[in-house]
Amino acid sequence: MIKIAVYGKGGIGKSTTVSNLSAALADRGVRVMQIGCDPKADSTVLLRGPGPMKTVLELVREYKNAFALADMVKIGYGGVVCCEAGGPSPGQGCAGRGIIAALEKLAERGAYEEYKPDVVFYDVLGDVVCGGFTMPMRPGYAERVFVVTSGENMSIHAAANIAVAVEGFRGRGYAEFSGLILNRRGVKNEDEKVAELAEDIHSSIVGSLSRSETVLEAEERGKTVIEAFPESPMAAEYRSLAEAVMRAAGGTL
Repeated sequence: MIKIAVYGKGGIGKSTTVSNLSAALADRGVRVMQIGCDPKADSTVLLRGPGPMKTVLELVREYKNAFALADMVKIGYGGVVCCEAGGPSPGQGCAGRGIIAALEKLAERGAYEEYKPDVVFYDVLGDVVCGGFTMPMRPGYAERVFVVTSGENMSIHAAANIAVAVEGFRGRGYAEFSGLILNRRGVKNEDEKVAELAEDIHSSIVGSLSRSETVLEAEERGKTVIEAFPESPMAAEYRSLAEAVMRAAGGTL
């Protein structure tokens, strides 16, 4: 089992990227689990469709401990096991603590043993890397951390902060920083700026994605590019990225 945490600034296209990676791997016969670790609980919507799905924290609030593993997940495109951690009611708790509680519940219910995923993606908001937001990179969870960034200044700043946090936790046996994913936004000197970031944090750009209207068109259909436009150049980019991420994480296809 390869367990990967993907971080990035809010709005950078991280969940879209992770969902397309999950779909691309599922098409190759890989058993994938994607766990959304964002209070918005929208990580897996392109995989599972727009229907309602209870987050783990909603289940905890409504039923305390009287719910089953099957209540916490929904099977999406290609058999991807989808789960959303959720968050506290607005103004009534720490979202980071919510991530901790959700991941502990999944472990208690034997999610990994039941579904036996080959790859687990933890899709984590990266604007603030503290407290519970470090949970997915702790021992027993993710082993590798990738960061999605563009060449925009705030995105680069967030990526640098995440890299520093991962490096700071290295001595505790936390996950290893495994590289950057460039999701282009069309800003000036974008490739050069992200290459400079990679050099500054002693890492590399694992793969890159073009700015494409195809992504928006697929999202309007509520689907990944892999599902909506499987023959498109953008789908090919996601497949190439999936292969690159797997190599960087020590896996094979």
